Amino acid sequence: MTTTLPAYDDVVARYEPVIGLETHVELGTNTKMFCACPTDFGGEPNTRVCPVCLGLPGSLPVANKAAIEATIRIGLALNCSIATWCRFARKNYFYPDMPKNFQISQYDEPLCVDGYLDVEVNGELVRIGIERVHLEEDTGKTLHVGGSGRIHGATESLVDYNRAGIPLVEIVTKPVPGIGALAPEVARAYVTELRDVIRSLGVSDVRMEEGSLRCDVNTSLSRPGEEWGTRTETKNVNSLRSVERAVRSEMLRQAMVLDSGGRIVQETRHFHEDTGDTTSGRSKETATDYRYFPEPDLVPLAPDPAWVAELKAALPELPRLHRRRLQQEWGLSDHDMQSVLNAGAVELIEATVAAGATPAAARKWWLGELSRRANEAGVELADVGATPAQVAELQGLVDAGKLNDKLARVVLEGVVAGEGTPTEIMTNRNLEVVSDTGALTAAVDEAIAANPDIAEKVRSGKVAAAGALVGAVMKTTRGQADAKTVRELVLARLGVS
Repeated sequence: MTTTLPAYDDVVARYEPVIGLETHVELGTNTKMFCACPTDFGGEPNTRVCPVCLGLPGSLPVANKAAIEATIRIGLALNCSIATWCRFARKNYFYPDMPKNFQISQYDEPLCVDGYLDVEVNGELVRIGIERVHLEEDTGKTLHVGGSGRIHGATESLVDYNRAGIPLVEIVTKPVPGIGALAPEVARAYVTELRDVIRSLGVSDVRMEEGSLRCDVNTSLSRPGEEWGTRTETKNVNSLRSVERAVRSEMLRQAMVLDSGGRIVQETRHFHEDTGDTTSGRSKETATDYRYFPEPDLVPLAPDPAWVAELKAALPELPRLHRRRLQQEWGLSDHDMQSVLNAGAVELIEATVAAGATPAAARKWWLGELSRRANEAGVELADVGATPAQVAELQGLVDAGKLNDKLARVVLEGVVAGEGTPTEIMTNRNLEVVSDTGALTAAVDEAIAANPDIAEKVRSGKVAAAGALVGAVMKTTRGQADAKTVRELVLARLGVS
């Protein structure tokens, strides 16, 4: 079998991809799904547990109303129908981080069904069907010590049950065919839009780096006109960038296998951030289905339609509509707004404007210097090292004439490096623009004396030649002179009005 990956353009010319996404969202409730243990992130291992979430004999679960309400709000925001009657089930399987050896989830009667989420990709509107939104409890966390961090090759495994029992919403899309070469971008756009929707509802912080938003990516390939191919499931992809990379990587790998006459195995796969590749995890072809039966310790859920209507009426402005309003307020074309979306900069620019910058200035910094730095570092724009407040402060220094663009970029470098606020860095590095005429006169006279030919051209009426003298002064002052003040001084010293 060949091990050479084909070109992406060649793959999408010969195969049709179908994707599907299963996204897990930890809800931001104060307590766990079926007990009163706290849910805040980062506690010492196994300190936020009790008999209920540990599944000790005699303990009984009680459903968290806030989690049920949050799930209904998510379903409504995703245009789902809300069940008038549903119930929890026991999903039975053994894994070390499942203290009860079953997970309380929903099976054939989910709380929310048959919705959709519209996303925009390269100016095209793509509707992603939502099959179901259901509520369950999260598992604990297993840490494999030694080796690669996975169970194979580890010297020991440690289990932390703090996360076990945290309310978890699973959002499952319907298969998404017919998107061709845009499949990786559609996957990223969907998770991005879903994250924004959930964040706007205030029901989760949806931090992928902390595991409160986790995505499993299903991918298959087939030749045009044939039945959909066998899918693989890439588990726990933990960044927006990686969602896109995982789909692309799996499309290339599957095409290579099919081109060589092989067959795709239905399995789970792991995505590797360092290489962008996926590797085989667990085969799902011969695995028996999970054994489900109704949870005997919990009564069914029957949301009051009047309550559901109240929740729907109280939904906030959803992100896509919010972005349209911002686009109008910022005066951006569709193309310019798409650039903002592609960079993941909408919220950053909005927060920078709220902190005092103009939309144009905020957009310049986030889509320019900061976007470049994020790309070089291979991180999301929000993680580049600067906050909206700092960017607004930096622009304020420019507007006040204390920094020019060149010096502002130097200050921004210090901000990203963690040296402090823009004002602190400007002061500590002595980077403030020099506009005092007394301090600049000597530098202007020195530039005139060193360039007599240019000075004579200026005196004879060729005022544009003054730019060379201004440049000489800027070089002498390491770019800290105020260029407008320097030009005025040059013309005055040469007797040109």
